[in-house]
Formats: sequence, C-alpha cells, structure tokens
Amino acid sequence: MSLDKPYLDVPGTTIFDAEQSRKGYHLNQFCMSLMKAANRERFKANERAYLDEWPMTEEQKLAVLARDLNRCIAAGGNIYFLAKIGATDGKSFQQMAGSMTGMSEEQYRDMMIAGGRSVEGNRVVGEDGDAQANRQPQGQPTRLASI
Repeated sequence: MSLDKPYLDVPGTTIFDAEQSRKGYHLNQFCMSLMKAANRERFKANERAYLDEWPMTEEQKLAVLARDLNRCIAAGGNIYFLAKIGATDGKSFQQMAGSMTGMSEEQYRDMMIAGGRSVEGNRVVGEDGDAQANRQPQGQPTRLASI
C-alpha cells in the first residue's frame, strides 16, 4: 500500500484520483463526445474507426469495443463518463452496473434494494494492525430522504 494513497487498500475499488484522471483523459473525452447525436451515429457506424480518431491506448480501445467497463475503469475511465457508452447502446445505468458485478440487472437491483453488498471481507486488502488505521468508514446503507 502506498503511504501517499492509503485508499488503495479497498479491495475491488479503483479510486478516480488525479493519476487515474490523467491516464483516462482521452478515453473520458471520447465518452463525452457521445453526447452529440452526430458522434453517436459515427461511432455506431464504425466503432473502431471512430475510436482510432482518439489518442487512446490500444487497451482502452479494446476495453470499449468489448464493453468491458471494469477494464475501462482500470484504464482510467470514470463511470460517469463511461455511462455515455451505455446510453449510446441503449443501456440503463443499472444494466451497466450489473454487468460490472457479474450479475443480471435484476440480481443487481435486488441486491441494492436489500442494502448493497456486505462489508464483511471487503474493507481492506490487509487485515493486519497497520491496515486497521486505513479502513474506510462502514455502516448501514444511507437512504436519501425526500425533500
């Protein structure tokens, strides 16, 4: 674990920090381009050709083509930008999140309605005394109150 990034000990979690932002800049800009109908049409007509217009890494392009959002995140993608790919494909955010967890949309929805994933075993990578100090706060799922 990096001393300057104590948050790296959260298993299965990629924190979108400044380093990730730099790494995924062009990937995320590509995603934002999909906000324009003309760009969505160009992308859908020839995905590879459209991706090749962007100075993305080959890994980023392959992750997009495979619609592997976990790979996209590892390559610097931010889920809020990546959602534009899902929208282009006619997918809901819930469908996208389900695909990232290996669950169906229904299984993912049911899990979230039931309060989300258990924190047991998912708090830190190491369970030694040093890791204890770096644990992220855990508690009951927060429910947003109606205003």
